[in-house]
Amino acid sequence: MNSRLRLTIATPAKLVISCDTVSSLRASDESGSFGIQPGHADLLTVLPASVVHWRTDDQSWHHCAVRAGVLKVSNGGQVAIAAREAIAGDDLETLEATVRNARADETEADRRARVEQARFHTYALRQLLSHLIPERHPEGFPPARDARDGGLA
Repeated sequence: MNSRLRLTIATPAKLVISCDTVSSLRASDESGSFGIQPGHADLLTVLPASVVHWRTDDQSWHHCAVRAGVLKVSNGGQVAIAAREAIAGDDLETLEATVRNARADETEADRRARVEQARFHTYALRQLLSHLIPERHPEGFPPARDARDGGLA
């Protein structure tokens, strides 16, 4: 039996962690927190957004924030995590700040995308109206009519 775990954490875009010197690992799924050591039974579980912690042979702890994923233990020593997003760090406070900044950046990017989508939607409606109502002004404003022409002033 191997006295170490081999840990890989990957996202669709990159391999985040590849470590052969893991002595133990802690993670959480919907049922709660659990630990994995060499010789663990095969396991497949879904991880919510959480932090995975592992200790290496030199007794130092490492951490990785995952945004939903799947954890698989196989052959008593292979631990593979596939996640939507993952951010690794050796210091929990720094990792927390990094995750907080990443979420803020994502929120701002989402906001900008919604504004741009609304702008595009408005432009598309104006273009449609300019073709459906030919007497409309090209910029989307009808020409002014005064009361003598039967229009409103």
